[in-house]
Amino acid sequence: MNEKSILDYETVELDIDNNALVIIDQTKLPGKIEIISLKTGQEIWDAIYLLKVRGAPAIGVAAAMGLYVLAAQIDTDDNDLFFEKLRENRDFLNSARPTAVNLSWALNRMYRLAESMENEPVSAIVEALKQEAIKIKEEDIAVCKAIGENGLTLVKPGDGILTHCNAGQLATCKYGTATAPIYLGYERGYNFKVFADETRPLLQGARLTAFELHSAGVDVTLICDNMSATVMKQGKINAVFVGCDRVAANGDTANKIGTSVVATVANYYNVPVYICAPTSTIDLDTATGAEIKIEQRPDSEVTEMWYKERMAPEGVKVFNPAFDVTDHNLIAGIVTENGIAYEPYTESLREMVMKVKGK
Repeated sequence: MNEKSILDYETVELDIDNNALVIIDQTKLPGKIEIISLKTGQEIWDAIYLLKVRGAPAIGVAAAMGLYVLAAQIDTDDNDLFFEKLRENRDFLNSARPTAVNLSWALNRMYRLAESMENEPVSAIVEALKQEAIKIKEEDIAVCKAIGENGLTLVKPGDGILTHCNAGQLATCKYGTATAPIYLGYERGYNFKVFADETRPLLQGARLTAFELHSAGVDVTLICDNMSATVMKQGKINAVFVGCDRVAANGDTANKIGTSVVATVANYYNVPVYICAPTSTIDLDTATGAEIKIEQRPDSEVTEMWYKERMAPEGVKVFNPAFDVTDHNLIAGIVTENGIAYEPYTESLREMVMKVKGK
């Protein structure tokens, strides 16, 4: 029997029998595939903050399932007390990471469902939350496949594609966002040549994207972040596909730190940059990227993590933002499950979101 690959594991799933959120601990990849079971609010919060589960869509699904797990532990038949505890759990989980909009989106969606049933028995509310969490995961899989189909129309067989960070299956529940066109193209014999930035300082490109694409049999080449200009100048890149954590109403996009550098370089070499974004990641309430709160991460991620010995002088100042914002004028298109948004993004993004709402 063939050994299981990383793609054979569920990134996020709900263990109903044991009332637990089950995830791959992505901090251990690629060296070790470790599946962990989370049952407490602190365990779930830590998993999100410490990047054991990461990627905006996967964080959203994990948050929804995590909120259900905690709701099922609220031992009361009193609706007022139940909602008080549910709000506490929602707000606690929501504090884990500020930039990715899917976290608050999923938690608020779950809470609104509960509110719509406020006069029903607690047991019925909890059951509905379970079904909603499962539905959010199913929707994520369908959305990612649709993003892949739409993204595939932007490239042709044999193209070179560059991606940054990990917007793959490990960042979602299946297919990924930015990698969805790559996976579908692989299945259809497109023979893409993929270049994955290693993505400092947390190496999501090296540890995760290169790992999963290589495991799938995709032709993938790992490069350091500062090599992107070289491969573009050599004509090896026909398109850049990246994911995102929040899209502002004007098309400005927050994604893993370094994305704006890639986009700026790609613009110089006339390589189109496409953002792959579920509509759940589009935040019409945020006018521009200047309003997106950027998470600051610990100094040790830059100075010590992944090194056998500290690689920076003790006491040196460190600036470690987890994300940067790519200006909308550097983006050729934003690929959603409902189609591809183009300038002016203030109009096209609203149209994509309204399709979801049926308006």
